[in-house]
Amino acid sequence: MASGKSEEISAPKSRVILQQCLSAKLMVEPKSDASEAKYTQIGRGLVVYICFLKDASEDILDKMVKSILSACLSEDDNGKLVSVLDLPGDVLIIPQATMGGNLKGKKMQYHRNVNKETGLNLYTKFIQMCEDVMMKSDKCKERQTVVRYGTYGNRQVFSMDTNGPYSHVLEF
Repeated sequence: MASGKSEEISAPKSRVILQQCLSAKLMVEPKSDASEAKYTQIGRGLVVYICFLKDASEDILDKMVKSILSACLSEDDNGKLVSVLDLPGDVLIIPQATMGGNLKGKKMQYHRNVNKETGLNLYTKFIQMCEDVMMKSDKCKERQTVVRYGTYGNRQVFSMDTNGPYSHVLEF
């Protein structure tokens, strides 16, 4: 039975896609006349695509980090689903502003995304918080897991090996 109060549904402030991986590789700096392309990579673990939407602020980051790193999405050696912290596994964070897009006619529009400066600040803080949580995990320290990340605001070449298309969308 309704309580008489109308429950206000707020628009999401971020969108995340999580995908377990066996390995992943991300170009973080394209080839130039002076140098070869630069890549970052991880082994077994979790790929996190992240997009911050309008009205996003630091107050959502703690919940995001805890939820993402504790979600039981990775298969251990026995096929049991465990968190990336319990695996323990690596994490690759990829900024993905296109996840904030909206199809209007035949074209994508990105009016729902946070502005670039705020997005970069949130992305940087999110990475730091993930690194802090991973460093505090005894299992992650023992295995020397890593948090790697892409370059905010750049197009990046990405490849991944996975044991199944196992993607999950979360909104915060």
